[in-house]
Amino acid sequence: MDPRPARHLISLDDLSDAELHLLAERGADFSSGSARGRRPLEGLVTGIYFAKTSTRTRTAFSAGAQRLGGSIVTYGPGDLQTNTGETSEDTGRVFSRMLDVLVARTAADPAEMRAWARQDRMSVVNAMSAEEHPTQALTDLTTLLRHFGRIEGLRVLYLGEGNNTAVALARALPRYPGTTLELRTPPGYGLPAHVLDSARGHAARTGAVVREEHTMEGLPGGFDVVYTTRWQTTGTSKADPDWREVFAPFHVGSGLWESSPKAVFMHDLPAHRGEEVAADVLDGPMSIAFEQAENKMHSAMAVLEWCRAAEPRHP
Repeated sequence: MDPRPARHLISLDDLSDAELHLLAERGADFSSGSARGRRPLEGLVTGIYFAKTSTRTRTAFSAGAQRLGGSIVTYGPGDLQTNTGETSEDTGRVFSRMLDVLVARTAADPAEMRAWARQDRMSVVNAMSAEEHPTQALTDLTTLLRHFGRIEGLRVLYLGEGNNTAVALARALPRYPGTTLELRTPPGYGLPAHVLDSARGHAARTGAVVREEHTMEGLPGGFDVVYTTRWQTTGTSKADPDWREVFAPFHVGSGLWESSPKAVFMHDLPAHRGEEVAADVLDGPMSIAFEQAENKMHSAMAVLEWCRAAEPRHP
């Protein structure tokens, strides 16, 4: 018997603070090995549908579902009958009668996923849409917990485009008391205004700080984390032919560590050495980017457990 009605993860804005914190903590449990051996997806089937490329997220949810005792069915962009005229709504209705969880990456508007989630038989997980990458932020929180033992009070510098990873980070970090999120984004490539407003609303409630500027001038020091993402987000292109010149000042080089000598470096990967980040940073002792990548699987396991299993308990 299915142990609970389906829960969905379409946007971090759909989660309460308690749910967000629980998912990050549970990801850290899986990462530390303290939750090893649980099989809450025994007898359940997870569909893995990726219309866009993925290495880490697709592998994380596929491996995570199987490590939790579940089975998987995978779909690529050319596999569904939507290519022959079936509506997305009908496809979702069929999925919900055969799958227990659907993990989907569309890199489009999340309205399609919300339509699929209008039932309580199958959980729907947003593995990245055009605006937001919610499971990436949960990975980031898990990584911060594992490295620092806390999230409260951490100071994070984000450099680069206000893309779907930055949106998710802005919807997550300010929900922890005393945190600082300093965003330095190229002119014309900042966070959407409604996302920034929402992040500042969370910050006002928790005593966090969210700032965004479009220059590297006057950058403070003392950050715990320096974070960037690649300049070409999956499935997107930039209309401005000179965009690389606009982005160049936001490159992450070792000079940033002069004012933040204890900072660790994070990157959602894949990385392009020599563009958004210098090789000696990504491959250097300050980098925890590949531990962060591994935590995608542990965070995915936390999400899958939360979606379908009985309420998780800390060991």
